[in-house]
Amino acid sequence: MEDLEVVGHSRQFWRGKRVLVTGDSGFKGSWLALWLNELGAEIHGLSLPPDQRPNLYSLAKVGKISKTQFVDIREASQVRKVVGKIKPQIIFHLAAQPIVRMGYSQAKETWDTNLTGTIHLLEAARKLPSLKVIVVVTTDKVYRNPEKGASFVESDPLGGKDPYSASKAAADLATASYHQVFFQKMEVGVATARAGNVIGGGDWAKDRIVPDAIRAWGKGKSLLVRNPASIRPWQHVLDSLGGYLILAEKLWKNPRLSGAYNFGPETSDRKTVRELIQQASGCSPKGKVVWGSSRTGPAEARVLALNNSKAKKLLGFHPVWGFRAAVARTFDWYASQSKGGEARRFCLEDIQAYEKQALR
Repeated sequence: MEDLEVVGHSRQFWRGKRVLVTGDSGFKGSWLALWLNELGAEIHGLSLPPDQRPNLYSLAKVGKISKTQFVDIREASQVRKVVGKIKPQIIFHLAAQPIVRMGYSQAKETWDTNLTGTIHLLEAARKLPSLKVIVVVTTDKVYRNPEKGASFVESDPLGGKDPYSASKAAADLATASYHQVFFQKMEVGVATARAGNVIGGGDWAKDRIVPDAIRAWGKGKSLLVRNPASIRPWQHVLDSLGGYLILAEKLWKNPRLSGAYNFGPETSDRKTVRELIQQASGCSPKGKVVWGSSRTGPAEARVLALNNSKAKKLLGFHPVWGFRAAVARTFDWYASQSKGGEARRFCLEDIQAYEKQALR
């Protein structure tokens, strides 16, 4: 494949870089490890073993390209030991309890993982002379949300009512504190990446709309959609990860770019859950849907939207795949994989297609 200097993913830059990806056994972490491997990085992982079947880490054989250590990030001594042994130059922190609804039933575990786990990693990282960059991945849900429909900018107040959102906001604040007190003196670039609702092949998490659709339609059942009017900043997983890669490279060259960054789709790609599923059902011959008529279960935000102007201006980030392309790529991936194809090959084909389109 061609060199990606134009869009910020330079093979010359990434080749041989020692990179730690926490959460590399998860959906986004697996995609990131596969991409970093294509770019020539030396990849290490710190994760829990996959807790569901199927999972992308196993299907794409990520363990063959990432030296994963199965460690609970809530165990400070283990995190310190593993990070100290790896001596990474770049850290992508993705390990988290990532499900909003699970945060209600497992509130303490969510806080322990998302906040305390992040602090454990930051404590270990500040002892590393090798370190140049940390990218801590949080979420679009870190913002205090008055439900007015405006797109959040990085300077908006942080908040979050539910345990997931609040714990991620707290992790965001903790990262900023560690940067100001410790990492700035070390000339380490530190940023938080706030991404939208990502979709893509290989996600089988519970209580996420696309995996729920894949499970229901794969069995010939109807998908129950709880809140069809909710608006989310949908984007393909490669658009968010592409932003993280650009961010890390820019921070290496200029740590003064440290701070928070939104990575979301264009304003025109803010869509309701209904629009997402209507688009997706056209990709599936079994795509039957039952629309919920009232809000059920724990409360979730009605409108979430991100303003990505800062990332465009300072990093040169631009989303590559719009809403329709993201949905089509996602459901094509699942359709191909369900026929017995190799998950890693489908991921690499998507990465190659994304890179080529980014260069246009």
